[in-house]
Amino acid sequence: MFETLKANLLSPIPLAFALGIIARLVRSELSLPKDLYTSLSIYLLFALGLKGGVELSHSTFNAIAAPAGMTLLLGCITPLSTYAVMRYLGRFSTSDAAGMAAHYGSVSAVTFIAAQQYMERVGAPAEGFMPTLLTLLESPGIHIALAIGAIARAKQVGAQGGQTASTKEVLHEVLTGRTMILLVGGLLVGFLMAEPGWKVVSPFYDGMFRGALMLFLLEMGILAGSRFGDLKKVGPFLLAFGVLMPLVHGALGAALGTWAGLSVGGAAVLGTMAASASYIAAPPAVRVTLPEANPTYFLTSSLAITFPFNILAGIPIYFRISQALHG
Repeated sequence: MFETLKANLLSPIPLAFALGIIARLVRSELSLPKDLYTSLSIYLLFALGLKGGVELSHSTFNAIAAPAGMTLLLGCITPLSTYAVMRYLGRFSTSDAAGMAAHYGSVSAVTFIAAQQYMERVGAPAEGFMPTLLTLLESPGIHIALAIGAIARAKQVGAQGGQTASTKEVLHEVLTGRTMILLVGGLLVGFLMAEPGWKVVSPFYDGMFRGALMLFLLEMGILAGSRFGDLKKVGPFLLAFGVLMPLVHGALGAALGTWAGLSVGGAAVLGTMAASASYIAAPPAVRVTLPEANPTYFLTSSLAITFPFNILAGIPIYFRISQALHG
């Protein structure tokens, strides 16, 4: 477990995030240009969709149907449960609760990779189509949460006598937004072009992925570091939430994966995905749809609390749960 922690925390992506925090804490003027941040967001979202689509083209329908169905169910449950806890127990605003739901409803790709490596290390490798499940879990978790936040905000504005968009207009905005088009569209494009097409574009979408992700996390670190002062108001609640909520979601994911017929390692990886919180797809989506949501809450809880907890103790716990469920 210590080796897993060391291998992941000392990998380039978390280190880039830490550099961003340090840059902000020492009051450096470092920041990424807005256009570059937008371009990186588009690249990362589309690359995730493409990879999931290509992996989907390798799998048979019978092998992936049940796990895909359980993954989509998870993608509905995790944002709804997160929103309910944040809104009614934590007393967070509608936008902040929806922003948290978008992050905890979607997936951390780095945690997903760490879980796969752990399963291989303990001799329980997961199924090859797990990247497809990652893409399937990513999209509904984000968009259900954003739809909840956008609709609730529209109702509040309407109750105060203000003019706001109708529910139909809000849903149209969410479902046709950049995140949905890039993730779901990328999945379809990747599935249709399959392996022959992927070989042509993989140097760009695969070879440069981690480098672009480092730059993105650098900006996320700068953004989180600039909001650390806000944690004084909600620190204890977010600390408990960032540890307990992943345990609930992780156990649920391992159980649904087991019932869907996944192996011990596959169910544990699905549990890990459900327990993780996104910091790739969700931040740009939340910033576009819910600009008033405070980034400190969802960035700090997902990156500073849930991410290290999953790396240090969460993944082995979800593996143990999966083992117990498989008998």
